[in-house]
Amino acid sequence: MTTDTAPGASGTTAARTEDSSDTLLERITRHLPSLRRSEQRVAAIVLDNPVGAVQFTMAGLAEAAEVSEPTVMRFCASVGCEGFQDFRIQLAQTLALGLPVTHSSITPDDSSADLSEKIFDHTISSLDRARRTLDAAAVEDAIALILDASDILFVGFGASGIIAQDAQQKFPLFGVPCQAPEDFHQQFIAATMSGPRSVTVAISNTGHTEQTMIVAEAARKAGASVISITGRQSPLSEIATVPLIARTFEDTDVYTPSTSRLAGLVVIDILATGVALRRSPEHTAAIRRMKSELASMRHRDADDEQAAGGEQAS
Repeated sequence: MTTDTAPGASGTTAARTEDSSDTLLERITRHLPSLRRSEQRVAAIVLDNPVGAVQFTMAGLAEAAEVSEPTVMRFCASVGCEGFQDFRIQLAQTLALGLPVTHSSITPDDSSADLSEKIFDHTISSLDRARRTLDAAAVEDAIALILDASDILFVGFGASGIIAQDAQQKFPLFGVPCQAPEDFHQQFIAATMSGPRSVTVAISNTGHTEQTMIVAEAARKAGASVISITGRQSPLSEIATVPLIARTFEDTDVYTPSTSRLAGLVVIDILATGVALRRSPEHTAAIRRMKSELASMRHRDADDEQAAGGEQAS
């Protein structure tokens, strides 16, 4: 066993100011450079095999890391835990949510099976983070705005534009006229023509897309309400009447994952479903009738194609 004599910047103050949405493994990874050298040995054991680490007693973890038990206690405090028991509970909760993206980084040596598993892990962890951090009160405020809306304008560019187009396709659920023009000038014109009961849904994962902010500002200036969907607090969030933040693990340095887009699509589903559930029973009945007739039409089209194929074969 070794004793902890090296200086460090550990303590609970910094940990308590962390984003409450972070899991224990995320906090350990972030604090790793500032931990004492002996605490880093404890961190290495936990990060290398978190599933095995959750089974350790304090004495067992100290022995595995070749440090003293007081060092393990200091490590727990440094990463925001009340003690070793709280550390084990938080680690078990983290494992129940799935390993975060920091533990499933893609490497050139990965097999196709490894690649598939890591991308699924990345996506599941990201969507879970968005679920845990989405502000329920803000969602309720956004639904209330849309329920009172006379019309809805969805705007976004790039991947966010795909979310806007998908949202426009859900206009039966929203129950009011919806548009999602792809051209920036058309978006700006629609925003400037907004009325006091118009709602603009501005989508940008970074929250810094200049054109989206221009459209959002134009809508606010015209008297409309603005709902923003971003991945973090941002300039676009500041413009919005109701900011919605869907936090994900997004790393676009080399690859272009779809996690932020999937989170945005889920937020749109939440809004559309929430609005539809609060509409009148007549509105719900109309949606069901529309979907039933649409399904019947698709079956007729399929039957006609099969019939036509049979005639050609004969």
